[in-house]
Amino acid sequence: MLELVLGLMALGITTFGYVLVQLANSSDIPPDLWLILAGVIGLFVLAHLAVRKFAPEADPTLLPLVAFLTGFGFMLISRLDRDLARVQAVWALVGVLAFVVTLAVVKRIRTLERYRYTFLLLGVLALILPLFPGVGEEINGARLWVRFGPLNFQPGEAAKVLLVIFFAAYLVDKRELLKEGTRRIGRMSLPDPKYLGPLLLAWGASVLIMVRQKDLGSSLLFFAVFTAMLYITTERVSYLLVGLVLFLGGATIAYHLFTHVQERVSTWHNPWPVAQNEGFQLVQSLFAFGSGGFAGSGLGLGNPTTIPNVATDFVFSAVGEELGLIGGVAIIVAVMLMCGSGYRIAVQSERPFSKLFAAGLTTIIGLQTFVIIGGVTRVIPLTGVTLPFVSYGGSSLVANFIIIALLIRISNDNATSTAVAANLEPTGARSDAAPPVRRR
Repeated sequence: MLELVLGLMALGITTFGYVLVQLANSSDIPPDLWLILAGVIGLFVLAHLAVRKFAPEADPTLLPLVAFLTGFGFMLISRLDRDLARVQAVWALVGVLAFVVTLAVVKRIRTLERYRYTFLLLGVLALILPLFPGVGEEINGARLWVRFGPLNFQPGEAAKVLLVIFFAAYLVDKRELLKEGTRRIGRMSLPDPKYLGPLLLAWGASVLIMVRQKDLGSSLLFFAVFTAMLYITTERVSYLLVGLVLFLGGATIAYHLFTHVQERVSTWHNPWPVAQNEGFQLVQSLFAFGSGGFAGSGLGLGNPTTIPNVATDFVFSAVGEELGLIGGVAIIVAVMLMCGSGYRIAVQSERPFSKLFAAGLTTIIGLQTFVIIGGVTRVIPLTGVTLPFVSYGGSSLVANFIIIALLIRISNDNATSTAVAANLEPTGARSDAAPPVRRR
């Protein structure tokens, strides 16, 4: 019941925002309001019923947070581009169906651990698929897309989940060997090099993405997630330092060899000299945040459409302009609550694979949010990743719905295990107690 109430409250907030967006352009209530409202509520109810049937003991806060962010994103996209909003609505339906199918198919999360190398193969294939001639497609300077007839998607979004499954299973299996070093370099003890294969594989994949696919964001995201998982497994700060050195080394080499990396870094460092060409997006984003101020200009009353690709890479800039600091903080708080729930699920997990898998999935969402918000606010070089559940993008939306479904499955498994242990505890306590005295 709590999940349903919170979800309907989230949908009510986003529906009210949708009405405000439409009233900014017209004095009448939009005629499609009831159809939109029925569709949004229908999708949430479908997802809620799936959780009640397949994972009734799961955390009740994850799905309402997803409903809020997805509804908020649809509201913004409908304000920015009505055609993209219609497409996003279709992808939201596909994402909810993927959410339901994942809950129905993955009955036990530990079954994924058995097929680790299959997921590795599928993840690497999805990662390099855009590089294949005749299949891969370059859009907006990044070769991340694959086209099969009318279908156009980013296989790298699926690769994130597939590779996290493999890394979680591998690191759990080798955690003792990785934790206890067998070779010393100065004061640092390292394990046998053959057990560091996954870290080197992640480093190589991140460099490949950065160089061949021209995507700094995905490169940083992949490597940071896997380094974080290695640290969570071993609790050794030395792995964080080694990972940082590897990434900085790869980035430095790429910077000196490839012009597109140099352009991204120089634009981040000082976008004003190139404000009319390479730095146009970033400069317009900064103007949007500046004009939004504390409370924003109001939904539908700003001018965020001057930013190219505002519905995808720069949707947070639109939030900053029309909803100001308040709206931006609301988005960040919602993502932080989602990540907090994910890490709580990881902490509550008794099985090592479930614990690390939940932490890895949550880290994906948190780091992806940091990378895109940091890029549009000029904290780090600008990247092309999406803001989870908010930005326009079908591949990302579907992948994130699958991530939430897996977290809900782990949460339900945790609650079930706790309930079973609680039911067994009184029996064990009675077995240790003194036998009752029989009265004559």
